[in-house]
Amino acid sequence: MFDKILIANRGEIACRVIRTARKLGIRTVAVYSSADADAQHVRQADEAWPIGGPTPAESYLRGDAILEVALKSGAQAIHPGYGFLSENADFADAVAAAGLAFIGPSGASMRKMGSKAGAKELMAAGGVPVVPGYTGEDQSPDLLQREADRIGYPLMIKAAHGGGGKGMRIVRDAGEFVAQLESCQREAKNAFGRDRVLLERYVESPRHIEIQVFGDAHGHAIHLNERECSAQRRYQKVFEESPSPFLTPELRAAMGAAAVQAARAIDYVNAGTVEFIVAPSGEFFFMEINTRLQVEHPVTELTTGLDLVEWQLRVAAGEALPLAQADVPQRGHAIEVRLYAEDPDAGFLPGSGKLETLRLPASDAHVRIDSGVVEGDTVTIFYDPMIAKLIVWDEDRPRALARLRDALAQCDLVGPKSNIEFLERLVRHPAIVEGRIDTGYLDRHLDEFLAPSQAD
Repeated sequence: MFDKILIANRGEIACRVIRTARKLGIRTVAVYSSADADAQHVRQADEAWPIGGPTPAESYLRGDAILEVALKSGAQAIHPGYGFLSENADFADAVAAAGLAFIGPSGASMRKMGSKAGAKELMAAGGVPVVPGYTGEDQSPDLLQREADRIGYPLMIKAAHGGGGKGMRIVRDAGEFVAQLESCQREAKNAFGRDRVLLERYVESPRHIEIQVFGDAHGHAIHLNERECSAQRRYQKVFEESPSPFLTPELRAAMGAAAVQAARAIDYVNAGTVEFIVAPSGEFFFMEINTRLQVEHPVTELTTGLDLVEWQLRVAAGEALPLAQADVPQRGHAIEVRLYAEDPDAGFLPGSGKLETLRLPASDAHVRIDSGVVEGDTVTIFYDPMIAKLIVWDEDRPRALARLRDALAQCDLVGPKSNIEFLERLVRHPAIVEGRIDTGYLDRHLDEFLAPSQAD
């Protein structure tokens, strides 16, 4: 096992990694921007090094500066957290070339997932269910029209090198295909520098269900059950839970087996998440693999009793996975929501400022708080405005929802505006309570979740 690791991140995920490292007796090295000189991850780490100015481009995205600190500080490995450099294959390669361990998958595995088209082809060849579509290099309008007609409508046009919801169009009949194609190509060219698209059948009222996978360097790969993340606003997750209220034991087993197949197809090592789109019929299709730890990993930890960061460290240090598939636990129900400094009534505009008051529920067997700030800290304009992740656990879903409602009622924030009231309405909404939400529900019914004055 490592003696010292560097954490190439900030905020709650850096604090989260420090917590496990401390438990294992591993010393931690924090890096920080000028805006984060007094941040919690800086205070909690064993040592901290400055790496540049306040913006990510001046600091947390500077792989060369981070690598230099790792070598100077004597760190043996780098944990990238999520965001920033966590899915940067060149950075993973540079870490390995410097003789350090990258606590995540190889750059080669990341590259196989970097292109949506290439990833789909690879998964289909590996026997993983993919959405019927077209991923070819011939991008002539006539061929794309013929392929669209073959796939059938509705279908989705997607930028092959896109992300974040950009470069996507839904086409409902053949007559509107060409206009939507040209619009999508223009947006893709502007956003990503490339206008290649892929076509795929559009699944109506889909659910977003992801499977946590883990692989080691000894040829083992398993899954740690699912997380349902169907409650989304503009493709951003707002409510995550495990187990999914939709899956049957048979569907869970089939999706888990497909996720492990996906991991094996790219020789995956360390933690990853295989994301699926699931139709109301139960038909499921591969969407993508996130080659890192996910923001919502605590719901898996609470329902399995496992420490995923510890697993990451052990696998990166060359150890075998500590459990076989048949031994993976599943107990009770866990839910996560994210507290943000944002104004839901103003289009979820991100906020900033000093947290004059920040009261969160006490952590216990039923409530977990993952946060990178405390009362008196400042939420800056330079980074994601997350204040804390609130995760609850209980024996079943109704009890977990009751725990979450109670925990939210105990939250009090004075300073920047927050989404606490929005979350309180969310967890009481019938679509959430009854477990019948799909990925587009919040966007279609947003007024039902906002303050009454805004809904009028």
